[in-house]
Amino acid sequence: MSDATVIVGSSIGGVRTAQSLRLEGYTGDIVLVGEETELPYDKPPLSKAVLAGTAEESSIRLLTGGDADAARIRLLLGHRAIGVDIAGRTLELEGHEPVGFDNLVIATGASARPSPWGQRPGIHVLRTLEDARRLRADLLSGGHLAVIGAGFIGAEAAATARSLGLDVTVIDPLPVPMSRIFNPEIGQWFGDLHRSNGVRTIFGTGVESLEGEQGSFVLRLTNGERLNASVVLVGIGAVPNDAWLASSGLLVDNGVVLDEFCRAVDAPAVYAVGDVARWRHLTHGEDTRIEHWTNAVEQASCVAHNITHPGAPRAYTPTEYVWSDQHDWKIQVVGRVGGGASHTVIGHPEAHGRFAALYTADGTSLRGAAIVNWPKALVACRRGMATGITVQELRDKLESQLDPQPVVAS
Repeated sequence: MSDATVIVGSSIGGVRTAQSLRLEGYTGDIVLVGEETELPYDKPPLSKAVLAGTAEESSIRLLTGGDADAARIRLLLGHRAIGVDIAGRTLELEGHEPVGFDNLVIATGASARPSPWGQRPGIHVLRTLEDARRLRADLLSGGHLAVIGAGFIGAEAAATARSLGLDVTVIDPLPVPMSRIFNPEIGQWFGDLHRSNGVRTIFGTGVESLEGEQGSFVLRLTNGERLNASVVLVGIGAVPNDAWLASSGLLVDNGVVLDEFCRAVDAPAVYAVGDVARWRHLTHGEDTRIEHWTNAVEQASCVAHNITHPGAPRAYTPTEYVWSDQHDWKIQVVGRVGGGASHTVIGHPEAHGRFAALYTADGTSLRGAAIVNWPKALVACRRGMATGITVQELRDKLESQLDPQPVVAS
C-alpha cells in the first residue's frame, strides 16, 4: 500500500507542496483539503487587480480540476478541518468522513483579524476571494471609503479605491505608517505617497466607535473627530489559523511550532508551511513565522523535499522577500528591515523616482533592504545578501547608478 500525504489548506502553500511532491518524485496519494469550495487561487491580487476589476478571477487560479487530475492530486474542497488524531494518523473534517494519512502538511494559513466593530453590511475585511467580491461591489457604488489600518493590505486597497474614483481616508494609531516594518523616515515617504494621490491620512489616531449602516457610517476617532464613510475596510493584521489544532496534542503557539526541517516538534510525520508555520530559523537562531507569499512557496518546496528524502532532510533558512504595489510604487523588501537596525538611504522618491534603504545591525553586513521602483537595486541586494557584501560596498555600487546632483523638489 502506497503512502498518503494529506495537505490541509488549498492556498499557495498547500498547492505548491502538492506540486513540489510530484516534482520530487513522490508516488504516493496526495489529498489537498480546502475549507472553501473555490478552486485554489492566489491571494496577492485580491487587494489590487481583482479589487480594481483589471484581472479576471480565472487568471488567479492556482490549480484547475484538470491540473489536479493530471498531477494525481485529489481535491477535497468545501470541508473545514476540525481536528487531527496524531496517534491514529487521521484528519477530522466537517461534513466528511475522517481521512487517513502517513504524512500531514498543515497549510491552513491565516485569517484577517476580525473587526472589533462587527461585520455587518458595508464593514469589510480582505483575505478571501469572496471578501474581494463583496468589497468591490460596495466600492463600485462610489462614496467614501474609510480604511482602518495602514499596513500593506490597507494601503494597497486604499490605492485601488482611489483608482476607482472613491474618496479615501486611511486611519492608523501609529504616528507614521508602516513604522513597525521600516523606520520613521521611510514610513513618512509612504504617507506622502498616499497624500499625493489624494488619500486623506489620519495617523497617530485610533477609532473609538463605528456606528451607522452601509452608506452612512460614522467613525468616532480618539482625537475627537467624527468621520463619515460609505464603506469601511478593517485591515488590522492577521491571525494564524491554528485554533482547530487546540486538542491535537501538537505544540501550538502563534502557529504550529516546528523544528528547522519544518516538522512538528512532537510529531515527525506532521509538517507545516506558510502563514501558520512557526519554525526554528537556524540563521537567526529563533522561532520565526512569516506571512509572505514567497515564504509559503519556498517552504513548500523544502517540506516536499523532506517528505521524499526523510534520511537527508534540508533545514529551511530562507532570506525573506515580500512586495507590495501602491499607486505607482513597486515596493520590494528583502531580508530583515526596521527594528533596531540602522539604515542608509540611496536615492530619493522625488529626486529620482526610486530609492533603496539598506539595513544593518552591526554597521557592516547587510541585514535587509527596502527597494522602491528600482529593479537593478533589488537584484544587487538579493545577490549581496547571498554573498555577504558589505553595506558600504553595496551603497557605492547603487550610488553609481543614480543621476548626478539631484535636486529635490520643494
